[in-house]
Amino acid sequence: MTFSAKLSAAVRAKKTPVLVGIDPRFKSIPECLKTGVSEYDLKGVANVYRTFSFRILDVIAPHVACVKPQLAFFEAVGPYGMLALADVIEYARKLGLVVILDGKRNDIGSTAEGYAAAYLGESSAWKGDALTVSPYLGEDSVLPFVNVAQQNDAGIFVLVKTSNPGGGMLQDLVADGRTIFQHTADWVEKTAAEFAREKGEKYGAVGAVVGATYPEQLAELRKRMPHAWLLVPGFGAQGGTVQDVAHAFDEDGLGAIINNSRGIIFAHARKDYAGKFADSDWEKAVETAVLEMKAQFADFIR
Repeated sequence: MTFSAKLSAAVRAKKTPVLVGIDPRFKSIPECLKTGVSEYDLKGVANVYRTFSFRILDVIAPHVACVKPQLAFFEAVGPYGMLALADVIEYARKLGLVVILDGKRNDIGSTAEGYAAAYLGESSAWKGDALTVSPYLGEDSVLPFVNVAQQNDAGIFVLVKTSNPGGGMLQDLVADGRTIFQHTADWVEKTAAEFAREKGEKYGAVGAVVGATYPEQLAELRKRMPHAWLLVPGFGAQGGTVQDVAHAFDEDGLGAIINNSRGIIFAHARKDYAGKFADSDWEKAVETAVLEMKAQFADFIR
């Protein structure tokens, strides 16, 4: 099964485009999970991240189709963190979740091939279903990821229009009458369409990251990339709303997955949940948050 077909089937099965980011931050994790562990005890922190992530996965797996571990938080804990990451990926796969690795990797030549071989597909070391990729070294830096993704029935999400306020410094620059993000989107569409036609599918193995914080551009880019899945960050804590992301979907309510990280995994600390959940009830807060977000998109999947 291709990545696009797998993602479509998973989203339909769970009836939601909600994507949960697994971004463990030691200071934000419930105190009841950190008893006796110092932030300088890297092995202890890694064990906390493993336990925290596993319990989140147990809560959300019945409700969502996919998860997005953020590699940076695990890498920050060194080798112990990477072992924890491997366990989290394996556990998520056992629960039947689509695993999108958020590493924003990029390089040229054999180094790009190495990154792609490391992360993409069931035969890779990290067994990611997909990986986020930066395009700013040019086409020859992205094609190795495309090739491995196609070979291994995996996918990539190319950064096109990101949710952060500073993204416009490069992405909004104009060259030959188009912004850089439009140039990038056109390349993504061309590459995705080629693969989609080859497989007889609507979407290709190449998708795009487009932020919820720029709703007008999101609507434009949905039309500009009809063969690309969109990974949409910026919902919730960064200010994106259901109305902002509504135009990311196709007529069947597919074609986009909407990420929420902090607003779900650290729901126990949300201001609007103040007084509702004790520290020890943090899993109930996670489930409440994911079900609330899922309800917001209940009418999207047809």
